[in-house]
Amino acid sequence: MSEQYSCIGCGVKIQTEDREAIGYAPTSALEKEEIICQRCFRLKHYNEVQDVHLTDDDFLKILNEIGKSDALIVKIVDIFDFNGSWLPGLHRFVGNNKILLVGNKVDLLPKSVKPNKLINWMKQEAKELGLRPEEVFLVSASKGQFINEVAAAIDEYREGKDVYVVGCTNVGKSTFINRILKEVTGEGDVITTSHFPGTTLDIIEIPLSDGKALVDTPGIINHHQMAHYVDKRDLKIITPKKEIKPKVYQLNEGQTLFFGGLARFDYLTGGRRSFVCHFSNEINIHRTKFEKADELYRNHAGELLTPPRMEDMETFPELVKHEFTIKEGKTDIVFSGLGWITVNEPGAKVAAYVPKGVHALIRKSLI
Repeated sequence: MSEQYSCIGCGVKIQTEDREAIGYAPTSALEKEEIICQRCFRLKHYNEVQDVHLTDDDFLKILNEIGKSDALIVKIVDIFDFNGSWLPGLHRFVGNNKILLVGNKVDLLPKSVKPNKLINWMKQEAKELGLRPEEVFLVSASKGQFINEVAAAIDEYREGKDVYVVGCTNVGKSTFINRILKEVTGEGDVITTSHFPGTTLDIIEIPLSDGKALVDTPGIINHHQMAHYVDKRDLKIITPKKEIKPKVYQLNEGQTLFFGGLARFDYLTGGRRSFVCHFSNEINIHRTKFEKADELYRNHAGELLTPPRMEDMETFPELVKHEFTIKEGKTDIVFSGLGWITVNEPGAKVAAYVPKGVHALIRKSLI
């Protein structure tokens, strides 16, 4: 039925089945003369951008478009999940376009973190991942912190060009754009305009005062993010909403920590030492002996060790072991999308277990 209609705002095909998917409009909207998808409707009437999700192929199409255009790119990452929310491969498509890197959710990190140190750390990490941003910013889109500075920088670096905002799902990209819109437009009525010829993607162009546009690209799904393996209800538990409180554990060799039933950490060798855990305050950390760990997981994952929930255990991927030797002090062991453990002294041998498909890695300490 809905095949014939497309949105006057962004040109996407209208569908009435799936609220979360691209092109959704309630059935009642089909009776109106001008049909508009829910995402454009919300943007036009409430100045709000909603996130929609892309497949990898869709994302490659968008990257190609960006590479061909002359524009400023604003890349959003989640500081709490820096590696999990990094878009690999973006640097190959950027062409000569300038990039601003924006770390969102700075309000989640402990207050003791020095912003300048963090910005330098992000520059270093970006460089190692192949990206050289013009500038790096920290913001809290949900709290509206430092949005003015970024808005000013966007205006300066775009030099009268279009602006593309890119990022993974769950990094707060929509909240960020909504803040920028309020900053830039005041409360003016925002009309969405065309999508790109030849693509049916729900790319939304938000006009800027000089006739150029701020282009919102849908959120890209990063397959190694922990969020894909947990029940929607448990996302609240693993995704911190307020400042995280680091927890310090003194461990002897042969001790194990479980983070719910989602991840496990074994301390193998290196003498008694302390490990600082940076995870959502809601996650239960359970300490046990290495020799009891397998049995504990077999018998109690989904009940004592949650999330995941009991009913999800059948489909939950097995935990895969990654061994690391900590060669330098101040190193983080990262459980992508969940949190990290900081080791201050070199010489420890450890193992991190994460669901098959999720990344575990070590990096220079963030905090």
